[in-house]
Amino acid sequence: MNYVFLIALGVYLLIFLVISILDMRGIKTFTDYAVAGRTQGTIAVTMTLLATVVGASTTIGITDTVFQIGFPGIWWLAFGAIGLILQSFIISEKVRATEADTLPDLARITVGRSAEMIIALIIVISWIGVIAGQLVAMNSLITFATGRSDKWLFIIVSAAVIIYTIIGGQSSVVKTDKLQFIVIAISIVLCCIYLYFVRGGNTAEAITSVELLNENYTTKNLLTQFFVIGGVYFLGPDIISRNFISSEESVAKRSALIAGIGLFIFSLFITFIGIWIKLNVTPDELGDSKALMYLAGILPKYISIPLIFGLLSAILSSTDTCMINASSIFVKDILKREDVNAIRITVAVLGVLSTVLAISGRGDIMSLLSSAYSVYTPGVIFPLLVAILSHKKNGVRIGIWISAVIIGGLFGITGTYFSGVLAQLPIPQLFIENLTLTGMALSLVTSLLSVRWTTSKK
Repeated sequence: MNYVFLIALGVYLLIFLVISILDMRGIKTFTDYAVAGRTQGTIAVTMTLLATVVGASTTIGITDTVFQIGFPGIWWLAFGAIGLILQSFIISEKVRATEADTLPDLARITVGRSAEMIIALIIVISWIGVIAGQLVAMNSLITFATGRSDKWLFIIVSAAVIIYTIIGGQSSVVKTDKLQFIVIAISIVLCCIYLYFVRGGNTAEAITSVELLNENYTTKNLLTQFFVIGGVYFLGPDIISRNFISSEESVAKRSALIAGIGLFIFSLFITFIGIWIKLNVTPDELGDSKALMYLAGILPKYISIPLIFGLLSAILSSTDTCMINASSIFVKDILKREDVNAIRITVAVLGVLSTVLAISGRGDIMSLLSSAYSVYTPGVIFPLLVAILSHKKNGVRIGIWISAVIIGGLFGITGTYFSGVLAQLPIPQLFIENLTLTGMALSLVTSLLSVRWTTSKK
C-alpha cells in the first residue's frame, strides 16, 4: 500500500499544482486573487463551501464522537446544516450585496475601521493554530498510510499545498475544492455502503441505535451546540468567505441552502459509519487509535485507499482555504493594502510558520492560538449579525457595539482558560459551565442596545 499511496499522492498533488499554474494566467487584480474574481456560480460555490466545512473535525472527529456518545454525535453537523440554511434565508444576499472582500471588511462596511481591525486580529492569530492543527492531522494520516513517520514527506506535502495556494490564489482553491469534495463524498459513501451491505457484522442494531438524546448527550448539550456550532456555520469566517466569491446575491443564497441540505445528507453517512464502528469494534480493539483511522486499517485496499484520500482531501480543502483567507485578511484588513504579491508572501509565511509548529509538536502553542477563536463565537457572531441587519437602515453606535464584542469575547476567554480557577470560587457550577452561552446572550443584548433605533434628521 505504501508505494501505491505515494504514487497516487504524488499524482494528486501534481494535479493541484497544474490547476494553480493554469489559473495564474488569469490573475490580474486583487479581486481575481482574493475572491476568485467574484465570478463563481452555484455549483462551484456549493462544492467549495461543502469542501471547506468538511475537514478533519467533521470526519475523523465526528466518528470518534459517535463512537463515544452514539447517534447524537450527528448534531454537530446537523446544527452546521441548520446554520447554513438559516444563513441562506437571513443574511446571504445582504452579505453579498456589500461587495466585501473578507469578513473583517464586512465589519468595516457595516460598523467601521475599529471593528475591522479587532475581527481581523482574532481571525489571523487563531487561524495559524487552525492551519497547524490541520497539518498535524495530515501528518498523522500520512504516517498511518505509509506505516512510518517521515518528516521530509510531510514537509514536501505541506510545501505542495502552500505552493499551489500561493500560485493560483482563491481560483485554484475553488477548483481544487471541487475535486477534493468529489473524492470526499465518493469515499465516505463507498465506505458506508461497503460496511452495511458487504462486510456486514452487527448492523441490525444500527437503526435501533438512532436516538437524538441520551445520557451522554443531554438537552443542555443540544442547546449549547445549537448556538455555538450553528453560529459558526451561520456566520463563521471560513463559511462567509465562500459568499464573497459568488457571482451575485442569488447565487450566494442558493449555494448556502444547497450546501446545508448536502451537509445534512453527509452527516447521515459519516454518523452511520461511526455507528458501525461502535457496534463492531470494542474500546480495547480501538485503543488510542482514531475510529476512522482504525477502520481504514481493517478494510480492503479498494475501500481503504479511497477512504484515506477522502480524509486527506477533507484536510487539504480546509487548509488551503484557511491559508488564502487568513492571508487576504492580513493584507487587506490589517495592512490596508490590495496587493497580490503581499498576499502570496503572507501565504508563504503563514504556511511555513504553521508547518514548523506542526513539526515541532508544540501542541501548547497551537492550542493557545486556536483558542483565540473562542473569542469569535461568543463575541462576534451576534454583534456582526446585528450590524448586518442594521446596515443601510439605522446603523449602530460603534462604542457600544465594540463593547458587545469585548463582553462576549471576555466570557469566551474566561470559559476557555479560567474555568478551573472559577471552580475554586463560590460561583455556581451551572454558570461556569455556560460561560459561552452567557457571553453570547450578553453580546446579543449589548449589540441590540447599540442599534440606532431612530434615524437622525438631516
